[in-house]
Amino acid sequence: MLKKFMLALVLVIVIALGLTGYNYYAKYFSPNVTASQEYLYIRTGASFNDVYAAIKSQNMVKDTDAFYSAALNMNYIDRVKPGRYHLQEGMSNRKLINMLASGTQEPVTLSFHNLRLKEQFAGFVGKKIEPDSVAILRLLDSTSFVKQYGFTTDNVYIMFLPNTYQLYWNTSPEKFFKKMHAAYDKFWTAERRAKAAALNLDPIQVTILASIVDGEALHDDEMPTIAGLYINRLKKGMKLESDPTIIFAENDFTIHRVLSRYLSINSPYNTYLHTGLPPGPINMPSVNAINSVLDYQRSDYIYMCAKEDFSGYHNFATNMADHLINAHKYQQALNERNIRH
Repeated sequence: MLKKFMLALVLVIVIALGLTGYNYYAKYFSPNVTASQEYLYIRTGASFNDVYAAIKSQNMVKDTDAFYSAALNMNYIDRVKPGRYHLQEGMSNRKLINMLASGTQEPVTLSFHNLRLKEQFAGFVGKKIEPDSVAILRLLDSTSFVKQYGFTTDNVYIMFLPNTYQLYWNTSPEKFFKKMHAAYDKFWTAERRAKAAALNLDPIQVTILASIVDGEALHDDEMPTIAGLYINRLKKGMKLESDPTIIFAENDFTIHRVLSRYLSINSPYNTYLHTGLPPGPINMPSVNAINSVLDYQRSDYIYMCAKEDFSGYHNFATNMADHLINAHKYQQALNERNIRH
């Protein structure tokens, strides 16, 4: 009788240990993450309850009770870190919680170019990282903040060089600016700064001029020639008379034909009225445009006009007489196509 009792007791213990082991395995090591979401976003300042609510409401795990219990036992409640976390179907609770508690997030790849206005830029960035466009714009428009980096609110936009960057989703606006400025400093090597100085320009002025070159050029291979023309005008003290600056001043990017009535608009960006460079860029210039200013094509050109074949290239001239001939051909082509605005 005693023998049967002992066997039964051993069996009960074995079963209990087996169940305990199974429950332990199921809680920590069995696959639990679903394929419902690719990323878990944890906002700055979020609590464990916020994280749990997101996981539960978005069906990120199959067994929410098991996740909750494992999180409690692994002391995750006091180790919540913000970020963008990549979820893999079949991850265990242990692997998921270790990832979240250690802050092992996947960086965001941020690629931008050809964003004309800083408002567009702020909107684009605000969709990629946690800070929204308002937070980005607030710093762009803060005189005291941008002054720390040597810029004004008019020219700070030149700091953002078109490229591909990697950063964490929960990067603060201040850290975002710091990262962009580090890339800007890296771009402006001693060699590039020396080339700018040889033109009697600083990096800010070079980039502003590059934005005008970029606004004029449809083809990259023509940028050095256009840059050389504007440098000639600057050296001669002539007004730049750039149509893209008028379009920027008008804030009407549907204009295809800059008419004489636009040329008197009261704006510091009106290069038909004001000599020298405008106070800031008229777009986000490409790296090609910046390099084209630094390595401009030497010539005697001081006038240019779009070609009448609408190829996107220009006819260049060294004197007003030739320029007027080129301009007449282009205006005639516009009239033939009934392009009035």
